[in-house]
Amino acid sequence: MHGKPYGREGNRPRVGGGSLALLVSLFIVSCAAALLSSPLRAQQTGPSAPVVIQPGAPGQPSKILPPSTKGTLPPLSRADVEFMQGMIMHHAQAVEMTALIGSHTDNKALQALGARISSSQSDEIRFMKRWLAARGEPVSMAMPEMPDMDMAGKPMALMPGMLTPQQMDALRRARNAEFDRLFLTGMIQHHQGALTMVKDLFDSAGAGQDAEIFDFATDADNTQRAEIKIMQAMLDIKSSEEKR
Repeated sequence: MHGKPYGREGNRPRVGGGSLALLVSLFIVSCAAALLSSPLRAQQTGPSAPVVIQPGAPGQPSKILPPSTKGTLPPLSRADVEFMQGMIMHHAQAVEMTALIGSHTDNKALQALGARISSSQSDEIRFMKRWLAARGEPVSMAMPEMPDMDMAGKPMALMPGMLTPQQMDALRRARNAEFDRLFLTGMIQHHQGALTMVKDLFDSAGAGQDAEIFDFATDADNTQRAEIKIMQAMLDIKSSEEKR
């Protein structure tokens, strides 16, 4: 038997059912790729169109907000503002006290402690000023031309624990062992006043809820409690040495 002779028609490739299905699949994939890479798709998923999501309350769904949504600061508490303003003044006196150490005593341990207090409280002053400025609040409660006077011209009450002008004068006049004693007792008094200010803040209704305020006040409380223990131990050592 002889088969059908191959001519032009015999050599032409035939498209069967499987080959046709493959071609259709490739066409669909190509169309999908073109759609995904289209300018419209790029606008929807590109970096120029961020998705802003507002988490819902417990049991409630989240919401997708417009890309133009901007964050807002939490409600302002008057007690928060006054705490920051008062603590700036409070810290400023501590920095002033530590600035006397280098010229008033050779006590290396006291010099190291003073450098630590000065550095940390100077950083905190800058933080508090930024916090107040971001909220359009002044950094001081006192009038610039009369820092120790109120609006009626009367002396302003010092923040809790702050040294009186007489105590500061005595500290400036003292040297060596006497300076060490006055500095340590004065700074312990100063730190205890800061603890009172933190307590008063958290005892005020609606105050201390701002996350930055809460973290700052809590950290200040912990740090100054630790430093009080260090200074009390230094005083105890000096007292024991003087009794020998």
